Amino acid sequence: MEARRISATTGHGTGNCFEDAFRRNRLQRWQESAPHFQAECRAAETGIARSDNIGGECYACQMRFAMFNEISAIDLARFQFAFTVSAHIIFPAFTIGLASYLAVLNGLWLWRRDKAYLRLFEYWKSIFAVVFGMGVVSGIVMSYQFGTNWSVFSDRVGPVLGPLMGYEVLSAFFLEAGFLGIMLFGRDRVGEKLHMLATAIVAAGTLFSAFWILSVNSWMQTPQGYGINEAGQFVPEDWWAIIFNPSFPYRLVHMVLAAYLTTAFVVGGVGAWHLLRSRDSRGAAIMFSMAMWMALIVTPIQIFAGDQHGLNTLAHQPAKIAAIEGHFESFPEGRAPLILFGLPDDAAGVTRYKVEIPLLGSLILTHSLDTPLKGLDAFPESDRPKSALIFWTFRIMVAIGFAMLALGLYSAWARWKGRLFDSPWLHRAAILMAPSGFLAVLCGWITTEVGRQPFTVYGLLRTVDSAAPLQSEAVGASLVAFILVYFAVFGSGTFYVLRMMSRRPRDRVDIDEIGPTRTSGITPVAGTHPAPRLKTGE
Repeated sequence: MEARRISATTGHGTGNCFEDAFRRNRLQRWQESAPHFQAECRAAETGIARSDNIGGECYACQMRFAMFNEISAIDLARFQFAFTVSAHIIFPAFTIGLASYLAVLNGLWLWRRDKAYLRLFEYWKSIFAVVFGMGVVSGIVMSYQFGTNWSVFSDRVGPVLGPLMGYEVLSAFFLEAGFLGIMLFGRDRVGEKLHMLATAIVAAGTLFSAFWILSVNSWMQTPQGYGINEAGQFVPEDWWAIIFNPSFPYRLVHMVLAAYLTTAFVVGGVGAWHLLRSRDSRGAAIMFSMAMWMALIVTPIQIFAGDQHGLNTLAHQPAKIAAIEGHFESFPEGRAPLILFGLPDDAAGVTRYKVEIPLLGSLILTHSLDTPLKGLDAFPESDRPKSALIFWTFRIMVAIGFAMLALGLYSAWARWKGRLFDSPWLHRAAILMAPSGFLAVLCGWITTEVGRQPFTVYGLLRTVDSAAPLQSEAVGASLVAFILVYFAVFGSGTFYVLRMMSRRPRDRVDIDEIGPTRTSGITPVAGTHPAPRLKTGE
C-alpha cells in the first residue's frame, strides 16, 4: 500500500507500481512466446495451448485481453461503475415519481369515487411493480463493486458512509418492500383506508431512499463533520453536519423534482399515445391532463432550483463550474461571457470555436457583473476536472429543461383554447418528450460525478488512491460481462414495460359482475348469473 501511495504522488502509471511491473513482464512474455502459441494452436486446431504455457491460455484469447492493458485498471473500474449506476439510476428516477402518482390516484379514487382513477391506479400499479423490481436488481451490483474495485475507498470512508447506507435500508427499503405487497394485492383484503396508508408509505419510502442516497453523494461532494483517525479513515464527529452537508438540500430538491418530471413526461407520453389512437379514452385524457399540469407547474420550479444549486456549486466546487462553463481563464474583474457552444480542449487549455454572449456568464453564475470568477487556470492541473464531457452534458440537461417548459406552455395554450385532447401536434410532441427526463437525469449525473474528478471525496481523497489493487484484464472481463447481462436482462424488462404501456387502460371487471367461474372442474349452472355484455374498449 505504501508503494502504491508513493507511485501515485509521483504520477507513475496508474498509481500502482506493482500492476505496471506485472503488466510489462507479462506483455514481454507474450511477445517472446507469440510464434510458439500460434503454431501450437494451429496444430491442435483447438485454440488451446499446453498447460505449461502462461496459464494454459490460447494466444488469441490472451491477445484479446491484452487490449485492456492499453487502458488503466482504474479507468476501467470507473467506467464499470459508471455503466452500472447509469443503468440503475433511471429506474429510481421513475419509481420515485410514479409512487407519488399512485398515491395521488388512489386518493382521488377514495375522494371522488370516480372509477377512472381506480382504473388508472391499477394500470400504473403493474408498471410500477416491474420497474421497482428492475431497480432493486440493478442496484445490488454496485454494493459489491465497492468491495471488489473500490475497497480502499470503502475502508477510508466506511465509518461515515456505511451507517448512512444502513439507514437507507432500514428506513426506506424496508418501508417500500414491507408495504409493496399490500399496495399491489391488498385492497380487497385489508380495506381501502389501510390500503391507502400502505400506498402512501411506499411513496414515502421512495423519498426516504432518495434522502439517504443523496446525503451520501452530497457528503462526497462537500464533506463536513468528519475527522481522520490514525489509520487514515474518515470518522464521524458531527452527524448533523454529515447528513445535512452544504450541498445536500440543493441536490435533494433538484433530484426529487427531476424524478417527478421524469414520471410526468412518461405518463404524458403514454396518455398522448392513446389519445392519438382514440380520443374517447377517458383514462388517457386524465393522465395526459395531469402530466401537463405537472410539466407547467414543476418545470419552472426545477429551473429555479437548478440555478440555486449552481450558486451552491460555485461556492464549494468552483473548479467544476469552470469546467462546465468552458472557462480556462479566470475573470478577476467579473464580466465573464456565457459560452453557448464550443469545443473545450483540455490539453491546450482553451475552448475552440466558441459562440458566446458577453457578460451573461457572470449574471447567471454570480448574479452580478463585477464578482470575480475563477477559471481552470486558478487550480493545479492535477486537480482540474475534464471540461470536454461535462461542458456538453450540462448543456443537454439545460436544453431538455427548457424544452419541458416549452411543452408545458404549449399544453397551457391548448388547454385555454379547449384543444388539449384533440391537438395531434401537441400529442406528438409529448410522445417525443416522453424519455426526456431519463436523458436529463443521466446528463445531470455525469455532470455532477465527472465534475468531481479527480477526487472521490472532493479535495480529500483522490480516485487513484481509492481503488483496490486491480488487474486491467479482470476488470475488463467483468465489464464486458456486465454490459452483456445488463442489456439482455434490463433490455427485455424495458421492452416488457413498453408493451404494458402500449395497452389502453381498461375497466377492471370484478368477479361479482361476471358471475361464478369454473372451480375444481365444476361448471356453473347456465343462466344462474348471466354475464353482462361489455362495450368495446372496456
